[in-house]
Amino acid sequence: MKKIVVGMGEALWDVLPDGKKIGGAPANFAYHASQFGLNGYVVSAVGNDELGNETIKNLTSKGMNLRIPQIPYPTGTVLVTLDADGVPAYDIKEGVAWDNIPFTQELESLAKETQAVCFGSLAQRSVISRETIHKFLDAMPNDDGRLKIFDINLRQSFYSKEIICESLKRCNVLKINDEELVIISRLFGYPGIDLKDKCWLLIGKYKLKMLILTCGVNGSYVFTPGGMSFVETPKVEVADTVGAGDSFTGSFCSAILKGKSVNEAHELAVKVSAFVCTRNGAMPYLPYELTSSLDLK
Repeated sequence: MKKIVVGMGEALWDVLPDGKKIGGAPANFAYHASQFGLNGYVVSAVGNDELGNETIKNLTSKGMNLRIPQIPYPTGTVLVTLDADGVPAYDIKEGVAWDNIPFTQELESLAKETQAVCFGSLAQRSVISRETIHKFLDAMPNDDGRLKIFDINLRQSFYSKEIICESLKRCNVLKINDEELVIISRLFGYPGIDLKDKCWLLIGKYKLKMLILTCGVNGSYVFTPGGMSFVETPKVEVADTVGAGDSFTGSFCSAILKGKSVNEAHELAVKVSAFVCTRNGAMPYLPYELTSSLDLK
């Protein structure tokens, strides 16, 4: 049986200059993991509206398994503007369906079968979805091979020290970028030490299996208690960077679950995220030369 990988949190529409595209970090993550032959699930909520119907139809057409009830709140949207380098800025609407993801027996059963889950801070801005995410994580077994990935994904002012602390206690893999690491260091009152030392500090404090640090054009790192992997960022012609980080996490997770080393998984993740940067939107179809690098059985 294929291993189950879950993206949990916001499923929404990115409204870009050239039109709207399906998005949301958890959906992006699950989609990219599914391209490597894993059983990708998206856990979220959408509205009883046209956009909600379109979300379900779109994700189903991409081969995703959905745990996305339609509830009496509007489907989430994000206004995305891009700077000259294709780097996005977000205006995320509040009071939407994914702020109100219900916890059900069906979700509890899914949690017990899940091999890896990815969640962030954004969907925890509301109490209802935060409690659902916590219950799902707590229902997952704590076997050595299971991954609970906190892709911190700080957006606007939708985070707090308490939310981040609780998430760090529940995860065993942290994914963070260099700008977010600076914000977290200020929030936690860490001394003015360099980025690498901050990463080692977080690994020790929260007993993490892995910490992934992405630094844009300056490369990326994967820290483990026993070592560190560094891979340079390839130079590509960027269309936009929307979803690139999620594709990194999805492909890295897939490689680890399929028995690749941290360095092998890291190199694949960098190639995948570089490719996604050359395409518009968060969910491009990956070419065979990338997906064939893992055993698809």
